[in-house]
Amino acid sequence: MASLLCRARVLAVAGRSLMVSSVRTMSKPGGIPLNVDHATGMEKLEMDMKEAGLEDPFDLKVKNVVPGTRESPTLVPSIFEKRMVGCVCEEEATVVNWMWLEKGGVQRCECGHFFQLTEAAPLQPVQRV
Repeated sequence: MASLLCRARVLAVAGRSLMVSSVRTMSKPGGIPLNVDHATGMEKLEMDMKEAGLEDPFDLKVKNVVPGTRESPTLVPSIFEKRMVGCVCEEEATVVNWMWLEKGGVQRCECGHFFQLTEAAPLQPVQRV
């Protein structure tokens, strides 16, 4: 008796069909909103800047720069008093040496490269047309 109930239940579940519907974007009324349509705050600012052509609005991508010296350090822009910076001390290194840079002076990495925090302008929202 139990085996008949189990077999009936399995057949009922296996017989269900799959329903698929098409997806429309917000360009038409009643569609599903895109990420840009419901983003707010920093996410919205980043999307607007990327749309305007600035691919790295928060200056987070890795940069290959010439090692800084005490007389001409590598300049790191920031709108804050401190910023965390990673230095790959050797070309083949697999470890990043992280350090906090503070405004007001030149700081030296363990490998001998010099860095200096400089003033940067805050990001301004992009005006949509």
